[in-house]
Amino acid sequence: MPKKKILLLTTGGTIASHKTEYGLAPALTAEEILDFLPSMSSICHLEARNLFSIDSTNMTSAHWMQIAGAIEESFSGYDGFVILHGTDTMAYTAAALSYLIQNSPKPIVLTGSQRPLEMEEISDARMNLRDSIVYALDEASVGVSVVFGGKVIAGTRAKKVKTMSYNAFASINYPELAVMRDEHLVRYIEQKPFCEPLAFYHELNSRVFLLKLTPGMSPLILKDIFSQYDGIIVESFGVGGIPDSLIHEFVRLMKEYGTGKAVVMTTQVTYEGSNIGVYEVGKRVQEQFPLLEAYDMNLEAVFTKLMWILGQKPAGFEEVRNLFYKTINYDFFM
Repeated sequence: MPKKKILLLTTGGTIASHKTEYGLAPALTAEEILDFLPSMSSICHLEARNLFSIDSTNMTSAHWMQIAGAIEESFSGYDGFVILHGTDTMAYTAAALSYLIQNSPKPIVLTGSQRPLEMEEISDARMNLRDSIVYALDEASVGVSVVFGGKVIAGTRAKKVKTMSYNAFASINYPELAVMRDEHLVRYIEQKPFCEPLAFYHELNSRVFLLKLTPGMSPLILKDIFSQYDGIIVESFGVGGIPDSLIHEFVRLMKEYGTGKAVVMTTQVTYEGSNIGVYEVGKRVQEQFPLLEAYDMNLEAVFTKLMWILGQKPAGFEEVRNLFYKTINYDFFM
């Protein structure tokens, strides 16, 4: 059987960084990264391409479109794709790619490291790279996922939960798809073939705002948010609600803009999700207005899914609602 072809796409991040007088900065090229993986040539044909070289703090939706475009352009020529990415915004990129590239029969894997590849003795980079390639070579691997610290996580369920530790990522409100043990893949979730065909999307609407509520927040900020953004995610307390300090202005603006704004209620709590109908502070807006609710979805998935939905120029609220509650890459479960 011929060896599979894997395309390594580099975007910068800690994994490709080295020390400068100003701190760590991305520097390694794709070819230099390949030099750290000589053993991979025995199991696959590995090629590498530089897309860009940035600290992932500087990642934008334009970069997501560039990554998705590179995969679409090369899709027929490779059996899988591994994207090297900084850890700070990796979960956002994994979620965004889950919506831009849907039902992929080929694996699209994101990975990175907490220590640069050049720091070989203490770095987690080589292990994460090997695990990602081994996972991408498996016949049953499909769709977008994050492989990091021995875990395989659906692209819409990953979250960075530790800033410095090697086990930096967790799968939120959904089981890990698999784990890697000494370069062996152990699956927890059977990845079944997709019912719908492969679909690439080419539009995101970046006019989405995340409003994180704090106790006693002034309502004055709401007018500017509603006027400047097409989608608004309200990250509330507990299971969700709008506090008394904001309710009158929130109601006024919801009435003024009607269904012209896509408003999503979610929670600041990482695990278990929202349920805005439990308390009066949530139910009073749920019953008055056509709101969306994130339930158990990751914040990163909510944010990027809303960008994707609005980028499709939906005809009205019902279409927005139907797309938001459509399960894509394990993002929604009730």
